[in-house]
Amino acid sequence: MNIPVSEDAQRRSKGFLGLVERIGNLLPDPVMIFVWLIVALMVLSTIGAHLGWSASISYTGEVAPHWATLENGILTYSAESLFTAENIGRLLVDMPKTLTGFAPLGVVVVIMYGAAVAERSGLFSALIRSSLRNAPRAVLTPFVIIIGMVSHHASDAAYVVFIPLSAIIYASVGRHPLVGLAAAFAAVSGGYAGNITPGQIDVLLFGFTQEAARIIEPGWMMNPAGNWYFILAIVALFTPVAWFVTDRIIEPRLGRWGGTPDTEIAADLAKSEVTPAEKRGLRYAGLVALVVVAGFAALTLWPGYSPLINDAATGPARMQPFYGALIAGFFLMFVGSGIVFGMTSGTIKSDNDVVQMMAEGIRSLAPYLVFVFFAAHFVAMFNWSRLGPITAINGAEVLKTLDLPAPILLVTVLLFSSVLDLFIGSASAKWSALAPVVVPMFMLVGISPEMTTAAYRMGDSYTNIMTPLMSYFPLILAFSRRWDKSMGVGSLLALMLPYALCFMVVGIGMTAAWVHFDLPLGPGAQVHYTPPGIQASGSVTP
Repeated sequence: MNIPVSEDAQRRSKGFLGLVERIGNLLPDPVMIFVWLIVALMVLSTIGAHLGWSASISYTGEVAPHWATLENGILTYSAESLFTAENIGRLLVDMPKTLTGFAPLGVVVVIMYGAAVAERSGLFSALIRSSLRNAPRAVLTPFVIIIGMVSHHASDAAYVVFIPLSAIIYASVGRHPLVGLAAAFAAVSGGYAGNITPGQIDVLLFGFTQEAARIIEPGWMMNPAGNWYFILAIVALFTPVAWFVTDRIIEPRLGRWGGTPDTEIAADLAKSEVTPAEKRGLRYAGLVALVVVAGFAALTLWPGYSPLINDAATGPARMQPFYGALIAGFFLMFVGSGIVFGMTSGTIKSDNDVVQMMAEGIRSLAPYLVFVFFAAHFVAMFNWSRLGPITAINGAEVLKTLDLPAPILLVTVLLFSSVLDLFIGSASAKWSALAPVVVPMFMLVGISPEMTTAAYRMGDSYTNIMTPLMSYFPLILAFSRRWDKSMGVGSLLALMLPYALCFMVVGIGMTAAWVHFDLPLGPGAQVHYTPPGIQASGSVTP
């Protein structure tokens, strides 16, 4: 019997978590948040221009970056009102260009074309079901956690397929199904920053990072693999932590389970069975993925023909074409594997099916396309106003005065994103607003855009399981009520709290240690950064 709505609402309104939920419900949609940010930015730019806000910094380059003036080795940014004739004209005339020129838009659409085929053909679902069903009972929990973090590449399938299936698998071996649900939810959502390989979220977040980094270095190009080693380390560290929490804290707390009859569990397991056609499809899809990887390796390493290597450059810059091509690589891998799987399993019968799957994938992007229209204009107008570099230089000067160690600086970004995550669920929405300020600010104090992005995603990750405002939270609550009708919002939050706290401690320690020991973040990506042509000293004039 379900909890009455009035009783459930009364329970949810109590305590700190109830306060969080009430405050979060008062926030407008992320689209409207950016509408109000644009309005506030226009007003603030006018005030700044009237008061003569400016920022200067020593510069050894010969050509000034965008929006700046260079005189006697001093680079100066001056605030400009967004109500000037030039900026109003730019806003109205270049509106289509502002949208289409927004870096994250193109990369997300390209990736989605391929991911839509892989998901709608059933490839992602079959991968998850095949991986989880074959997990040995003795190490079921770590299998669930690792597969959960890898399943981020499967997008919605990670929540819709993997989490309820984990509960069923646990019930089938006589363990409490809510233990499996909690472990899977912790891995998929609380471990959102971790993975074995870069994927869609890397491309999305680094798109915003690129726009922000170009405030300081106009030619800065994103590297989708720039956090690869960092996200791999998250998997290595979070897996034993989540294993301990699941088996030593959550399962003893829930006790023995004596619910759903075995016949019902058997029926659920039968539905999750991977068919012979799907098994063949997975084998062929794996071969296609290997062909794509081999093709990219050949284009990188083939003597005399290496279009993905910049022979004119030295050091990590030589690999920049390869990093940029990873977006196309993900597309080809997803679409190729998805088509082969679909043809083998029977979900794709003609080329029309592939086109339809791509179209459905783009339709699912409709909310994102609305959001990105306003995010793109906010970022562009932030640049036009010059408030971005002024804020960055000002903030950098304050940070230098405080003389805080780099690990502490990064932890502040991590904690700030954690607090925001309690109220704003979208990772891209938060980063698109934060990146134009924190990325250039930290670049000026010697911290790379890749490291700032890594700290942000760590903070954005573990609080996902602690906010009712996360978009999939109601779905997970519905799954949990199948096994325990008394589960409410507070019950689910209490179930996930040990994971969130342990992930937070480990995440903060890992981020601080990464900076302290100056570990590489990914191929060609380091913790520290030296802006080309910019010296360490600067001055700010309000």
